[in-house]
Amino acid sequence: MAHIFLALFPLIALIATGYLFKTYQFFSAEFWAGAEKLNYYVLFPALLFHTLVTAKIDFQNLKYVIFAMFAVIAVATAVLYGIKYFKNIRPARFGVHVQSIVRFNTYIGLALVAALYHKEGMAILAILLAVSIPVVNVISVLSLTSSENMALKPVLLALLKNPLIVSCLFGGVFNALQIPLWDGILNLLKLFSSSSLPLGLLCVGAALQFMEMKKDVPALLLDTAARLLVMPALAYGVCMWMGLSALETQIMVVFFALPTASAAYILTKVLRGDSQLMAAVISLQTLCAAVTLPLVIWWVGQ
Repeated sequence: MAHIFLALFPLIALIATGYLFKTYQFFSAEFWAGAEKLNYYVLFPALLFHTLVTAKIDFQNLKYVIFAMFAVIAVATAVLYGIKYFKNIRPARFGVHVQSIVRFNTYIGLALVAALYHKEGMAILAILLAVSIPVVNVISVLSLTSSENMALKPVLLALLKNPLIVSCLFGGVFNALQIPLWDGILNLLKLFSSSSLPLGLLCVGAALQFMEMKKDVPALLLDTAARLLVMPALAYGVCMWMGLSALETQIMVVFFALPTASAAYILTKVLRGDSQLMAAVISLQTLCAAVTLPLVIWWVGQ
């Protein structure tokens, strides 16, 4: 447990620092907007691409990990759509619930897995990210879109313009086809990558909006419990059923125990969803994850 807290402390400290910087206006609002844009369009895609290109990924052996990930997301999505059907939840609100449960904070995930599980764990996480980022983005966009506004071409264009999806696709292709890259490019990508995680975690802290947590407390608590407790438990059950290795199971459970992505707020706002509720969910999940993540990591490591 001491090792887990040692790995988590820098992450929590960076998030708290970002929150304090924003609260006491150490930087202007324009700075945070620019930092988020830089990370979203340049640094973070570089990190994803570099992680995938340099990871030693055995696609043949990891096919069961990929299948397990799809199974967990499919079960969660099916349950959510079942609830939507019976309760007739409008897309603006339904999209928040979906993103609260199927999306994940990649910044925290990468930093945590690198600290606890090193290169072996990063190779597994890299393929999970490459496959899941496009999948959860598709699910998120569809959940926020009403049936009358759902057209294939605009949805596809929106997904193809997503820098995270594009970087994952190219990184996976370069790795699978063993396409060589000049060392100078790799070193540049490494520098970009090293900047992405600390800046991203500071931006996560700056985006926290605790005042919004007063809104719809029952929905907040349900979404938070489902993401931080139910999803890792479901992932553990699927891993046991499929007979995955201890390391694969640990990475899978940690992956589904991460709080939802802070970028979910931006997507919700762009697609005219309930952005205030989304901000509240992100804030509460990030706060609670400081308690639940160490417990989940300890539990799955037993």
